[in-house]
Amino acid sequence: MGFAELLAALPGWPDGARPDQRPPAGDWTTWLMLGGRGAGKTRAGAEWVRGLALGLPFAGPRAERIALVGETLADVRDVMIEGPSGLLDRHMPTERPSWTASKRRLEWPNGAMALAFSSEDPESLRGPQFDAAWCDELAKWAYPEATFDMLQFGLRLGRRPRQMVTTTPRPIALLKRLLAEGATAVTRARTEDNADNLAAAFMEKVVSRYAGTRLGRQELDGELVEDREGALWTRALLEAARVKAAPGLVRVVVAVDPPASSRAGADACGIVAAGRGEDGLAYVLADLSAAGLSPAGWARRAVELYHRLDADRIVAEVNQGGEMVAAVIRQADESVPVEQVRATRGKWLRAEPVAALYEAGRARHVGAFPALEDEMCDFAGGGLSTGRSPDRLDALVWALTALMLAPGGEARVRTL
Repeated sequence: MGFAELLAALPGWPDGARPDQRPPAGDWTTWLMLGGRGAGKTRAGAEWVRGLALGLPFAGPRAERIALVGETLADVRDVMIEGPSGLLDRHMPTERPSWTASKRRLEWPNGAMALAFSSEDPESLRGPQFDAAWCDELAKWAYPEATFDMLQFGLRLGRRPRQMVTTTPRPIALLKRLLAEGATAVTRARTEDNADNLAAAFMEKVVSRYAGTRLGRQELDGELVEDREGALWTRALLEAARVKAAPGLVRVVVAVDPPASSRAGADACGIVAAGRGEDGLAYVLADLSAAGLSPAGWARRAVELYHRLDADRIVAEVNQGGEMVAAVIRQADESVPVEQVRATRGKWLRAEPVAALYEAGRARHVGAFPALEDEMCDFAGGGLSTGRSPDRLDALVWALTALMLAPGGEARVRTL
């Protein structure tokens, strides 16, 4: 089967596209596609530009002059134009544009034209005008603000000038501004969403290694991960504390921070397990926090974790429920020892000594705990930026306080 026949046999675009790869509905000016490595961003961008140049209905009004902007001219050529998912690869032979590298110009048989630009040279965008643009890997651009600004002045042709931005996110000011603008439509894609088109070895080795880490959430899940100013923890601090396994543990506790209510929208029940190693360091082992659980439900979950880790005791905050908290746990398993703790100081004051353990290199995370780590890096003097209760963090604080900052209990060596 020749190339033309093979291409014709493939699902047409956008019928063969995932929802995140299709142009969003609505009156948007910027389509921002945030995605992980290999998530299909380039394919989506190339198909959209192809649709614009050929006047295909899914892409919107036909565009006659299109800007292709990348980190460097080499990136525009090697990825956006000549790459395996680039523009030249997405056309049938009879409709394929011709690429003239010396002029940085892509020309279609019907007269449509695309010009290549580099973020290293914002001034090259001063003068040309377009009715559409595709910006690739904006978060890596050398001069993002200046390049993007110059492009906006050039988007002045046609009935409906639009632009598509495909990028793996990084917390740069321009990207955060685009996310906040009302004229921006956002779609998101994870590397895992495109697993059928990626090497099995890549999925097995790279994805499994980085899943849940800050780098993995950014580069694989396409999340915008950033620190909050004034927070007790930073992403860099937690990445430095990450290990694959714990050594022999001399003490293990499961900490529970019960919610005041189990109704919909109520706070979660914080359930975090941690151990003290033979090396004297603390190791966070599990986060099974969850919202919407009844008292019997969170008690069962805590008891199951206690037995799975062969823990020494459950540490439960009783501010919200008093003696009832211990009673509910004992109803789930009366043999489980329960240590009741009561908060007499504010959350910040209780969390500060625990944060100091991390800063001193005395606390480790065995694997990744994205939801817990989000709370840790968002917890500042006024609490979480969302205004919600830091339930996972509260449970972590109780666990590490019991292990590292309070008089020790019985010790027995075990390996998990």
